[in-house]
Amino acid sequence: MSNYIQIHFHDLKPEQIDILIATLSGQGFEGFEESGCSLTAFISEQNFDEYSFNEIAGMHSPEYTKSFLPSTNWNKQWESNFTPVVLEDFVAVRAGFHEPITNVQHEIIITPKMSFGTGHHATTVMMMRQMKEIDFTGKSVFDFGTGTAILAILAEKLGAEKITAVDNDDWSIANAAENIQGNHCDRIILQKADSMTGKGGFDVILANITKNIILENFELIVRQLNKNGILLLSGLLEDDEDEILNYSKTKSLILYKKLREGNWLCLSFLR
Repeated sequence: MSNYIQIHFHDLKPEQIDILIATLSGQGFEGFEESGCSLTAFISEQNFDEYSFNEIAGMHSPEYTKSFLPSTNWNKQWESNFTPVVLEDFVAVRAGFHEPITNVQHEIIITPKMSFGTGHHATTVMMMRQMKEIDFTGKSVFDFGTGTAILAILAEKLGAEKITAVDNDDWSIANAAENIQGNHCDRIILQKADSMTGKGGFDVILANITKNIILENFELIVRQLNKNGILLLSGLLEDDEDEILNYSKTKSLILYKKLREGNWLCLSFLR
Protein backbone atom coordinates (compact mmCIF):
# COMPACT_ATOMS: atom_id res chain seq x y z
CA MET A 1 0.00 0.00 0.00
CA SER A 2 1.14 3.54 -0.75
CA ASN A 3 2.48 5.83 1.93
CA TYR A 4 0.50 8.98 2.61
CA ILE A 5 1.42 12.64 2.75
CA GLN A 6 -0.02 14.64 5.63
CA ILE A 7 -0.35 18.42 5.27
CA HIS A 8 -1.12 20.32 8.46
CA PHE A 9 -2.33 23.90 7.96
CA HIS A 10 -2.02 26.33 10.88
CA ASP A 11 -3.86 29.49 11.99
CA LEU A 12 -6.70 29.37 9.48
CA LYS A 13 -9.90 31.37 9.35
CA PRO A 14 -13.14 29.33 9.05
CA GLU A 15 -13.64 30.42 5.46
CA GLN A 16 -10.09 29.35 4.59
CA ILE A 17 -10.77 25.86 5.95
CA ASP A 18 -13.89 25.52 3.80
CA ILE A 19 -12.13 26.74 0.66
CA LEU A 20 -9.10 24.50 1.21
CA ILE A 21 -11.29 21.41 1.70
CA ALA A 22 -13.25 22.15 -1.47
CA THR A 23 -10.10 22.90 -3.50
CA LEU A 24 -7.96 20.02 -2.23
CA SER A 25 -10.82 17.52 -2.67
CA GLY A 26 -10.61 18.27 -6.38
CA GLN A 27 -6.86 17.59 -6.33
CA GLY A 28 -7.07 14.04 -5.03
CA PHE A 29 -6.87 14.63 -1.27
CA GLU A 30 -8.81 11.83 0.39
CA GLY A 31 -9.30 12.80 4.02
CA PHE A 32 -9.52 15.87 6.22
CA GLU A 33 -9.48 16.54 9.96
CA GLU A 34 -10.56 19.92 11.33
CA SER A 35 -9.52 21.12 14.78
CA GLY A 36 -10.15 24.71 15.79
CA CYS A 37 -8.12 26.92 13.47
CA SER A 38 -6.18 24.07 11.88
CA LEU A 39 -6.79 21.58 9.11
CA THR A 40 -4.97 18.32 8.36
CA ALA A 41 -5.29 16.91 4.84
CA PHE A 42 -4.20 13.47 3.60
CA ILE A 43 -3.28 12.26 0.12
CA SER A 44 -1.50 9.16 -1.16
CA GLU A 45 2.10 9.83 -2.10
CA GLN A 46 1.54 8.57 -5.65
CA ASN A 47 -1.36 11.02 -6.22
CA PHE A 48 0.39 14.07 -4.79
CA ASP A 49 1.09 16.77 -7.40
CA GLU A 50 3.52 19.13 -5.70
CA TYR A 51 3.28 21.79 -8.42
CA SER A 52 -0.52 22.01 -8.18
CA PHE A 53 -0.39 21.95 -4.39
CA ASN A 54 2.14 24.81 -4.31
CA GLU A 55 -0.14 26.84 -6.58
CA ILE A 56 -3.08 26.31 -4.18
CA ALA A 57 -0.96 27.07 -1.11
CA GLY A 58 0.41 30.19 -2.76
CA MET A 59 -3.08 31.38 -3.65
CA HIS A 60 -4.42 31.06 -0.09
CA SER A 61 -1.12 31.75 1.74
CA PRO A 62 -1.65 29.38 4.70
CA GLU A 63 1.16 28.25 6.98
CA TYR A 64 1.61 24.50 6.78
CA THR A 65 3.90 21.58 7.53
CA LYS A 66 4.26 18.44 5.41
CA SER A 67 5.08 14.98 6.70
CA PHE A 68 4.91 11.37 5.50
CA LEU A 69 2.64 8.81 7.10
CA PRO A 70 2.35 5.06 6.42
CA SER A 71 -1.21 4.24 5.37
CA THR A 72 -1.65 1.70 8.18
CA ASN A 73 -0.92 4.36 10.79
CA TRP A 74 -3.17 6.82 8.96
CA ASN A 75 -6.10 4.43 9.15
CA LYS A 76 -5.47 3.84 12.85
CA GLN A 77 -5.41 7.59 13.47
CA TRP A 78 -8.60 8.03 11.42
CA GLU A 79 -10.38 5.36 13.45
CA SER A 80 -9.32 6.90 16.76
CA ASN A 81 -10.87 10.25 15.72
CA PHE A 82 -14.08 8.81 14.26
CA THR A 83 -17.02 9.56 16.53
CA PRO A 84 -20.67 8.66 15.76
CA VAL A 85 -22.85 11.26 14.05
CA VAL A 86 -26.47 11.39 15.23
CA LEU A 87 -29.13 13.55 13.52
CA GLU A 88 -31.95 13.76 16.05
CA ASP A 89 -33.98 10.55 15.91
CA PHE A 90 -33.57 10.27 12.12
CA VAL A 91 -30.22 8.65 11.41
CA ALA A 92 -27.00 7.68 13.17
CA VAL A 93 -23.69 7.06 11.40
CA ARG A 94 -21.11 5.01 13.28
CA ALA A 95 -18.17 2.70 12.73
CA GLY A 96 -18.26 -1.03 13.37
CA PHE A 97 -16.21 -0.65 16.53
CA HIS A 98 -18.86 1.61 18.12
CA GLU A 99 -21.76 0.35 20.19
CA PRO A 100 -25.09 0.14 18.28
CA ILE A 101 -27.27 3.26 18.42
CA THR A 102 -30.85 2.14 18.87
CA ASN A 103 -32.92 5.30 19.41
CA VAL A 104 -32.92 6.35 15.74
CA GLN A 105 -34.98 5.36 12.69
CA HIS A 106 -31.94 4.42 10.63
CA GLU A 107 -28.41 3.34 11.50
CA ILE A 108 -25.54 3.36 9.00
CA ILE A 109 -22.21 1.66 9.64
CA ILE A 110 -19.28 3.23 7.81
CA THR A 111 -15.76 1.83 7.77
CA PRO A 112 -13.69 4.93 8.55
CA LYS A 113 -11.12 4.88 5.78
CA MET A 114 -10.09 7.67 3.46
CA SER A 115 -13.21 8.09 1.33
CA PHE A 116 -15.12 11.33 1.73
CA GLY A 117 -18.46 10.95 3.49
CA THR A 118 -18.46 9.81 7.10
CA GLY A 119 -21.35 12.09 8.02
CA HIS A 120 -19.14 14.56 9.87
CA HIS A 121 -18.77 17.22 7.20
CA ALA A 122 -21.44 19.91 6.90
CA THR A 123 -22.21 19.01 3.28
CA THR A 124 -23.01 15.38 4.15
CA VAL A 125 -25.07 16.40 7.18
CA MET A 126 -27.14 18.80 5.07
CA MET A 127 -27.68 16.19 2.36
CA MET A 128 -29.03 13.77 4.96
CA ARG A 129 -31.27 16.47 6.44
CA GLN A 130 -32.73 17.19 3.00
CA MET A 131 -33.16 13.47 2.30
CA LYS A 132 -35.28 13.19 5.44
CA GLU A 133 -37.93 15.34 3.70
CA ILE A 134 -38.02 13.25 0.51
CA ASP A 135 -40.25 10.24 -0.11
CA PHE A 136 -37.84 7.65 -1.53
CA THR A 137 -40.34 4.80 -1.56
CA GLY A 138 -40.05 2.90 -4.84
CA LYS A 139 -37.86 5.63 -6.38
CA SER A 140 -34.86 5.30 -8.69
CA VAL A 141 -31.80 7.19 -7.37
CA PHE A 142 -28.44 8.26 -8.78
CA ASP A 143 -25.65 9.06 -6.29
CA PHE A 144 -22.95 11.00 -8.15
CA GLY A 145 -19.60 10.95 -6.32
CA THR A 146 -20.70 8.37 -3.78
CA GLY A 147 -17.50 8.31 -1.66
CA THR A 148 -18.26 5.92 1.20
CA ALA A 149 -21.75 5.28 -0.29
CA ILE A 150 -23.31 6.84 2.83
CA LEU A 151 -26.05 8.64 0.87
CA ALA A 152 -26.79 5.63 -1.35
CA ILE A 153 -27.11 3.47 1.75
CA LEU A 154 -29.46 5.99 3.36
CA ALA A 155 -31.54 6.13 0.16
CA GLU A 156 -32.01 2.35 0.30
CA LYS A 157 -32.95 2.49 3.98
CA LEU A 158 -35.51 5.17 3.08
CA GLY A 159 -37.15 2.81 0.58
CA ALA A 160 -35.54 3.54 -2.79
CA GLU A 161 -36.13 0.72 -5.27
CA LYS A 162 -32.89 1.06 -7.24
CA ILE A 163 -29.78 3.15 -6.57
CA THR A 164 -26.88 3.70 -8.97
CA ALA A 165 -23.79 4.95 -7.13
CA VAL A 166 -20.66 6.11 -8.98
CA ASP A 167 -17.23 7.45 -8.08
CA ASN A 168 -13.99 7.92 -10.03
CA ASP A 169 -11.62 6.87 -7.23
CA ASP A 170 -10.49 3.26 -6.79
CA TRP A 171 -10.16 3.61 -3.01
CA SER A 172 -13.68 5.04 -2.75
CA ILE A 173 -15.15 2.26 -4.88
CA ALA A 174 -13.51 -0.38 -2.69
CA ASN A 175 -14.64 1.35 0.51
CA ALA A 176 -18.17 1.92 -0.85
CA ALA A 177 -18.46 -1.78 -1.73
CA GLU A 178 -17.39 -2.71 1.79
CA ASN A 179 -19.93 -0.34 3.34
CA ILE A 180 -22.75 -1.48 1.04
CA GLN A 181 -22.13 -5.06 2.06
CA GLY A 182 -21.73 -4.16 5.73
CA ASN A 183 -25.13 -2.45 5.74
CA HIS A 184 -26.77 -5.44 3.99
CA CYS A 185 -27.87 -3.35 1.02
CA ASP A 186 -28.95 -5.20 -2.12
CA ARG A 187 -30.48 -2.46 -4.28
CA ILE A 188 -27.31 -0.41 -4.93
CA ILE A 189 -25.40 -0.75 -8.21
CA LEU A 190 -21.83 0.51 -7.74
CA GLN A 191 -19.87 1.76 -10.76
CA LYS A 192 -16.54 3.49 -11.36
CA ALA A 193 -17.00 6.59 -13.53
CA ASP A 194 -15.69 10.16 -13.66
CA SER A 195 -18.82 11.72 -15.18
CA MET A 196 -22.59 11.44 -15.02
CA THR A 197 -23.31 8.14 -16.76
CA GLY A 198 -26.30 6.03 -17.58
CA LYS A 199 -29.44 6.51 -19.64
CA GLY A 200 -31.74 7.68 -16.85
CA GLY A 201 -34.25 8.43 -15.83
CA PHE A 202 -33.95 8.91 -12.13
CA ASP A 203 -36.50 10.20 -9.66
CA VAL A 204 -33.81 11.56 -7.31
CA ILE A 205 -30.24 12.59 -8.15
CA LEU A 206 -27.77 13.20 -5.32
CA ALA A 207 -24.51 15.06 -5.95
CA ASN A 208 -22.32 16.00 -2.99
CA ILE A 209 -19.29 17.08 -5.03
CA THR A 210 -17.59 20.30 -6.15
CA LYS A 211 -19.17 23.10 -8.15
CA ASN A 212 -16.95 22.54 -11.18
CA ILE A 213 -17.89 18.87 -11.48
CA ILE A 214 -21.57 19.73 -11.03
CA LEU A 215 -21.45 22.36 -13.79
CA GLU A 216 -19.48 20.07 -16.12
CA ASN A 217 -22.22 17.46 -15.80
CA PHE A 218 -25.27 19.70 -15.33
CA GLU A 219 -26.65 19.14 -18.84
CA LEU A 220 -26.54 15.37 -18.49
CA ILE A 221 -27.78 15.47 -14.89
CA VAL A 222 -30.91 17.37 -15.87
CA ARG A 223 -31.45 15.20 -18.95
CA GLN A 224 -31.52 12.09 -16.76
CA LEU A 225 -33.77 13.56 -14.08
CA ASN A 226 -37.36 12.44 -14.48
CA LYS A 227 -40.21 14.92 -14.70
CA ASN A 228 -41.15 15.98 -11.15
CA GLY A 229 -37.81 14.57 -10.05
CA ILE A 230 -35.62 16.01 -7.28
CA LEU A 231 -32.01 17.16 -7.67
CA LEU A 232 -30.08 17.52 -4.42
CA LEU A 233 -26.72 19.33 -4.62
CA SER A 234 -24.06 20.03 -2.01
CA GLY A 235 -20.29 20.41 -1.84
CA LEU A 236 -21.05 24.03 -2.69
CA LEU A 237 -19.71 27.18 -1.06
CA GLU A 238 -21.74 30.36 -0.55
CA ASP A 239 -19.83 31.99 -3.41
CA ASP A 240 -21.07 29.25 -5.75
CA GLU A 241 -24.75 29.99 -5.18
CA ASP A 242 -25.41 32.61 -7.86
CA GLU A 243 -23.70 30.60 -10.60
CA ILE A 244 -25.58 27.41 -9.70
CA LEU A 245 -28.93 29.22 -9.45
CA ASN A 246 -28.43 31.06 -12.74
CA TYR A 247 -27.53 27.84 -14.50
CA SER A 248 -30.47 25.97 -12.96
CA LYS A 249 -32.88 28.57 -14.35
CA THR A 250 -31.68 27.85 -17.88
CA LYS A 251 -32.68 24.23 -17.29
CA SER A 252 -36.13 25.13 -15.91
CA LEU A 253 -35.32 23.78 -12.44
CA ILE A 254 -37.18 25.23 -9.47
CA LEU A 255 -35.29 25.87 -6.23
CA TYR A 256 -37.27 24.08 -3.55
CA LYS A 257 -35.14 24.33 -0.42
CA LYS A 258 -31.79 25.74 0.65
CA LEU A 259 -29.73 24.82 3.70
CA ARG A 260 -26.65 26.65 4.87
CA GLU A 261 -24.09 25.59 7.45
CA GLY A 262 -21.05 27.82 7.87
CA ASN A 263 -19.91 28.67 4.34
CA TRP A 264 -21.43 25.50 2.84
CA LEU A 265 -24.70 25.19 0.90
CA CYS A 266 -27.09 22.38 0.08
CA LEU A 267 -29.68 23.10 -2.63
CA SER A 268 -32.76 21.09 -3.54
CA PHE A 269 -34.37 21.54 -6.98
CA LEU A 270 -37.58 20.27 -8.56
CA ARG A 271 -37.96 19.55 -12.26
